[in-house]
Amino acid sequence: MPKLSRFSVAKLAKVFGGLSTRLKSTGGRPSAPLGSRFLTNPDDIFKHNMWDHVQWTEEEKQNARQRAEENSSVQIPLNEQGKYDTEACQNWDKFYEMHQNKFFKDRKWLFLEFPELLPSGAKSKVINMYQGDQQAEISPPTASSMDTKTRHHQHSGSTHHRKNTSDGRMSSEGASLENNEAAIQTSAFPGQNSSYRIFEVGCGVGNSVFPIVNSIKETDAFLYCCDFSPRAIQLVKDHPDYDDSVCHAFVHDICEEMASFPFPAQSLDVILAVFVLSSIHPERMQGVVNRLSTYLKDGGIFLFRDYGRYDFSQLRFKKGRCLSENFYTRGDGTCVYFFTKEEVHNLFSKAGLEEIQNLEDRRLQVNRGRKVVMHRVWMQSKYRKSHPASPS
Repeated sequence: MPKLSRFSVAKLAKVFGGLSTRLKSTGGRPSAPLGSRFLTNPDDIFKHNMWDHVQWTEEEKQNARQRAEENSSVQIPLNEQGKYDTEACQNWDKFYEMHQNKFFKDRKWLFLEFPELLPSGAKSKVINMYQGDQQAEISPPTASSMDTKTRHHQHSGSTHHRKNTSDGRMSSEGASLENNEAAIQTSAFPGQNSSYRIFEVGCGVGNSVFPIVNSIKETDAFLYCCDFSPRAIQLVKDHPDYDDSVCHAFVHDICEEMASFPFPAQSLDVILAVFVLSSIHPERMQGVVNRLSTYLKDGGIFLFRDYGRYDFSQLRFKKGRCLSENFYTRGDGTCVYFFTKEEVHNLFSKAGLEEIQNLEDRRLQVNRGRKVVMHRVWMQSKYRKSHPASPS
């Protein structure tokens, strides 16, 4: 674990000096979301648990690449790798059996970074409610500084309205939405009568589920959530805030190509995947995203947050835990992959989705008690299913 001694005052000044200059020139706010707590004075490093928008020196980049190459130099033999795929469900089930719902905190930052999770009528109320809580969070802080392109898509996206052309005919967007809704009415399913449908993939014990459930009550929204661990889903259903009038939790393996979902194609406004795609073998990821995308409405959005390349958790792996390039197995048998921006873009673009946001979230996480500093890297992205082109 990197100690403070590796981060001299001179080095910290070099890392953050340029950032301080840029902030002054832009009015103190970056052009992207993901927080506004900046370390401009290296003497302040242990005043908070997390610092945002961290710039790496070339030396730090090189050291990170070197450490990843070193811990990947010895890979698990191919004849032993298959068990990490076939036994994935059992390994995660054991994880939840051991940790129950005590391992993760509820993700209150979700609505600030992903306001698309809420139907338009609930957004301002819920975001204001969580804005104060965010000051104490070490996870993504604020979405108020989103770039113009992102804000435009948020306001014009997942909440659809029928539009009429000047000659009274319905526009292609309205016609497409009407066709979606007509198809949805063909058979009964949970949440059928809701106009706004959200699906969280790999929900675990509900750290995203219950902030969402408690925010969409008394709205016309409905939440689906799945995990391939039966124990995790049971913990979700046993939670005192679980409400099947606004939520349907079910066991599902998203890697299973023939498995069906409890809702029809083109019925979802939002798909949320937070730290879940990284647990899937890289060769399966594209198929998973392709299949999930077919359940989005035209104009629906895919929200993604996961581990980035050279995150502290990647660099701390020992030799012999690597399955393939940037893909590792932990001591409990669960697996994790570390993404780049380019990989994320290719993953969603090949599924036919349009990029709205694709950010690399670099932070400095601080253990003030142990005086330890860690570089964290996460990816945060939003991709939209485009409306079909209007007939010429």
